[in-house]
Amino acid sequence: MADISTEICGVKLKNPMVLASGIMGVTGSSLANVVSHGVGAVTIKSLGLKPRKGHSCPVISTFKSGMINAVGLSNPGINTGIKEIKKFKDLCDAPIIGSIFAFKRDGYGELAKKISKAEPDLIEINVSCPNVEDEAGTPFALDKKAVYKTTKITKKNTDIPVIVKLSPNSLNIKEIAQACEKAGADAINMGNTLGPGLVINIETARPILSNKFGGVSGPAIKPITMKRIWDIYDEVNIPIIGTGGASCGKDAIEMIMAGSSAVGIGSAVYYRGLDVFEKINKEIKEFMEKNNYSSIKEMIGIAHESKL
Repeated sequence: MADISTEICGVKLKNPMVLASGIMGVTGSSLANVVSHGVGAVTIKSLGLKPRKGHSCPVISTFKSGMINAVGLSNPGINTGIKEIKKFKDLCDAPIIGSIFAFKRDGYGELAKKISKAEPDLIEINVSCPNVEDEAGTPFALDKKAVYKTTKITKKNTDIPVIVKLSPNSLNIKEIAQACEKAGADAINMGNTLGPGLVINIETARPILSNKFGGVSGPAIKPITMKRIWDIYDEVNIPIIGTGGASCGKDAIEMIMAGSSAVGIGSAVYYRGLDVFEKINKEIKEFMEKNNYSSIKEMIGIAHESKL
């Protein structure tokens, strides 16, 4: 029988499905509900030092091959987030990833110290949000020196393994990944939404999103995510969570074969419902049994062997 469990930084996941940050918000009860639908680990919505309203509605829209959003990092703040992480841990024993963001590097250190009190299994630093550039400037994830310093200060303030959430917009992703590893990152999440992009309501002749522009996700960005995963796997020796465009078992398997140890699922929840995790796990298991793979580990990065 195929074993679909996997591991990230010593944390055991019963399957490779990871709920991406932001999809089910921050409440412990809503995140625990996702676990009951078969996810291997959950990520809480990115938390800042203070509560943040984000952009006004509409903040999400769909198009033919994906979604676009500009939520604007809305969140209740780190203090409330800590309470919800603790509540989640009381409700179930699945791994939880605490995601944090800041507009200044020092903020990541402060947030890492605070969120560590809730004892999440892993900490994710979101350095790649593409729809708040008016406030925050160019995302740290696009600059190797910035991502190095941000990772370094985060690691200095916690003993919990740190995942760096990178951007598919990075054209020098190999150098960025190397900087993460050199700074002590324990894993990489590749990645975030692509963009910003734009959709227009032709009836009103106006942009659909209140922010006008937003990050693009869903099936449309999967090939780009795949190439980024491939390049990162070639450059570093830390695990990768592949996030961006996976919506079925085949997609997840492709990402694993490109080098991912786990697969982040976000927009697919909208397309296939909360049962998407159980469905993808079933599809992965069926493929493995049909093709004589006994474990996820056997498939991680296997596509690179074809280059020999």
